Amino acid sequence: MVECIEASLEDDKALDMVTIDLVGKTSIADRMIVASGTSGRLVGAMTEHIIEKLKSFGVYPKTEGRGQSDWILIDAGDVIIHLFRPEVRAFYNIEKIWALTPETEGKSQPSIQTA
Repeated sequence: MVECIEASLEDDKALDMVTIDLVGKTSIADRMIVASGTSGRLVGAMTEHIIEKLKSFGVYPKTEGRGQSDWILIDAGDVIIHLFRPEVRAFYNIEKIWALTPETEGKSQPSIQTA
């Protein structure tokens, strides 16, 4: 499922996509994918494409933030996807928060995978 989501985002020309391993950090999901779109319209379109592809896996995700499309959360169970406009993403910087572990807290380089 992660590969399908990443492929969908790549096809839609998502910016700065990162995948964060959440195993052992939280029970809410195993992976978090964070990406940006150049406009609210693109963020909304990326959301629609991901939702359609997830349905082929029998997953019907919950979403938040689809009204303005500044920051959309897609909860697909084992995978959580955050889609942002770049300035909103820079403000919240959630990938840095979730990438921190007790061993890396206070260090400047979080452990994230970029695509």
